[in-house]
Amino acid sequence: MTTLEAGDKAPDFSVEDQDGNTVSLSNFKGMKLVLFFYPKASTPGCTAEACNLRDNWKHFEKKGYSILGVSGDSKKRQQNFKNKYELPFPLLADEEKEVINAYGVWGPKKFMGKEYEGIHRTTFIIDENGQIEDVIKKVKTKEHAAQIL
Repeated sequence: MTTLEAGDKAPDFSVEDQDGNTVSLSNFKGMKLVLFFYPKASTPGCTAEACNLRDNWKHFEKKGYSILGVSGDSKKRQQNFKNKYELPFPLLADEEKEVINAYGVWGPKKFMGKEYEGIHRTTFIIDENGQIEDVIKKVKTKEHAAQIL
């Protein structure tokens, strides 16, 4: 999967969020960013992960972190997910897989004995200078904020 590691420069991107606003990595220059990739909006694991980050939003804010979620879902699906669970951070609708491929989180997966291509749940912690501080590949959906903070 991803070959990006701590110390690498985070790949730049420009993709629309759930409201059609273009979001770029450069928007976060001078800020710390949690960039989390999840397979599909409104599925149980992705909901648990996003809600865990939402429930700890104040802790992230205090530590100076912004949060961005990314999946290959449409803007409408991302908007429904954000609204339904009152997520306080933008969700990128990366239907063309620009960010997903740049960060190397797309690849073969197995579920119930079947192989398919999909997003590997991965989180990148990016510092104020656009450097990757940490890569979390074994995400615990219900305890993800604790893994980051």
